Amino acid sequence: MTTRSKSAGGALALQILNHVALGLVALLFLFPFFWMVSNALRSNAEVLAIPVRILPSVFQWDNFAVTWTQLPFGRFFLNSLVVSGSVTVITVFVSCLSGYAFARLKFPGRDALLMAYLGTLMVPAIMLIIPLFLIVNSLGMVNTFQGVILPVAFGTFGSFLLRQFFLSIPMELEEAARIDGASRLRILVSIIVPLSMPAIGLLSLFTFIGQWNNFLWPLIVMTGADNATLPVGLTQFQTQQGTAWNYIMAGATLSMLPGIVLAIILQKLIYNSIALNAGMGGR
Repeated sequence: MTTRSKSAGGALALQILNHVALGLVALLFLFPFFWMVSNALRSNAEVLAIPVRILPSVFQWDNFAVTWTQLPFGRFFLNSLVVSGSVTVITVFVSCLSGYAFARLKFPGRDALLMAYLGTLMVPAIMLIIPLFLIVNSLGMVNTFQGVILPVAFGTFGSFLLRQFFLSIPMELEEAARIDGASRLRILVSIIVPLSMPAIGLLSLFTFIGQWNNFLWPLIVMTGADNATLPVGLTQFQTQQGTAWNYIMAGATLSMLPGIVLAIILQKLIYNSIALNAGMGGR
């Protein structure tokens, strides 16, 4: 066996080992989702039974129908969609404006203001719950969608993420547009935003999923079941008679669908935008 064939065989073995390792890691991360779906397809008694069974003895597909009909699941779903979608739109809009200001505009105290802005990331979100609730209550927005949406729609992370991406876009494109008479707003809308779709897509995905799964703030602000979001609404399966874990798992499985669909849609958008940026010579 020649040296070249030995090196090729070693490279193939290393490649196979890498794929096996990646497969094991993927299975490790996917197991919680598999376990959730498995519990969603069994009776509540079997969920709590010992010894634990990996697969249900009887697949109860009607658990999903019961979950949807026993509670106003459609209402909870719509409420979560309104809250998550609104927070995402506002966050992206504000982050684009503030990120462009920090990246391109020159004004006194810009860097100091940016440092102070980033310093808010070090404040634990749980410490802001009481002050935010007092403000929302004083404005009369308790048990309203405005009270759930507005306090969490203005964050620092999105502004910093887009600022860093805007800095990677060549200045020559903006200077050429300025020579042609384009305003700052026109440059942002027509040049910066289209080239920044990878970052905007990621920000949209993270924001939507984060708010879709948000439990504590909607639980505090919303006092009625009609305006409850999905994570809060699923707690109604916890009663004095016990907890219907199979129905909770079924509801959690259904609640994952919008995030999965959005991830698939934005994945294609992000990949296409990255290819466009590479073709434009972004740096």
